[in-house]
Amino acid sequence: MPQAILLEDVETLGEKGTVVEVSAGYLRNYLLPRRLAEVATKSSIEAAARRHEAAERAEREAVEKARENGALLSRTVLTIAQQAGDDGRLFGSVTTQEIADAIRDARGLRVDRRKIHLEDPIRNLGTYMVVVELTDDVTATVKTIVVAA
Repeated sequence: MPQAILLEDVETLGEKGTVVEVSAGYLRNYLLPRRLAEVATKSSIEAAARRHEAAERAEREAVEKARENGALLSRTVLTIAQQAGDDGRLFGSVTTQEIADAIRDARGLRVDRRKIHLEDPIRNLGTYMVVVELTDDVTATVKTIVVAA
């Protein structure tokens, strides 16, 4: 049976980058035309191993960078100026996009507004703790002070 290196995740065979044994007809008629796999030769197996190592290294570096950014954001205090009434209620609310812009201005980090979690919309002046999700397992809490403009 010939060996093949999977170029994409195939549900019945395995994950991307793994070397699997398949029948010659399955490889020739299904996997190769759909670009799901390539024929496994000595050089292609070595290249796949190098790609796998590079991907793991890049993932480790990304997690390390996210941890550093999380530590930096945890020490960050944002001040957002909004128009407010005499009773301290804002004319509107502080949005996640405004918080993301404030983080970018303060620290130079680009954070997706969908990764900023607010329990309730910020509609009053005061101090709030805002959770920012950097990756699936790295979060930071940013102290946000809303002041009258």
